[in-house]
Amino acid sequence: MEKPTDMSAVALVETNAKPLGLQLVNSYMTNKKSSPQDLVELAHQVSKADEFVRANAGNKLSLIAEQIKYLQEQARKVLEEAKKDADLHHAACNIVKKPGTTYNLYKRESGQAYLSILSPEEWGPACPHEYVGSWRLEFDQSWTPLKDVERRDQENLMVTKVLDHQLALGESDFFSGLTGEKANVQALTAEQKS
Repeated sequence: MEKPTDMSAVALVETNAKPLGLQLVNSYMTNKKSSPQDLVELAHQVSKADEFVRANAGNKLSLIAEQIKYLQEQARKVLEEAKKDADLHHAACNIVKKPGTTYNLYKRESGQAYLSILSPEEWGPACPHEYVGSWRLEFDQSWTPLKDVERRDQENLMVTKVLDHQLALGESDFFSGLTGEKANVQALTAEQKS
């Protein structure tokens, strides 16, 4: 058995023969002398507990570090998307942009980027400028690359189904936390039924 090197780490309970001036039990029976090996065993248990506490704390901190890395990556992606959205919104455009419409980004020789509703296929071989890409303007004013439009539509459809299902349940508390008023949810549900 491994012996702990620091015996001062073991704290024993102080003895008091008459707590608050009253003798409760026979102190000879409660304060029996034990073998020195018991103190060594107690120190070993305390040392082992310290190792487990340190290991548990280390495991939890490692998990938090992984979560921080994940959140940093998510933040980086959000910032990249925000920059892309801002760049697309600031591109030159001679038409009013409408959500749900696909726009094509072109770049002139001067470096100016502009949005057009004409795709490269519609231009044909007479396309006057470099084609950069195509995006759909969403109703939240974000931009979805044309290659991701179907996936985004599927996600939106799934969210709509979940929300419709919750409204169909009627008595669900799903929306009460969002609005703060269960009566609003019930009124909305009643309107849908009629």
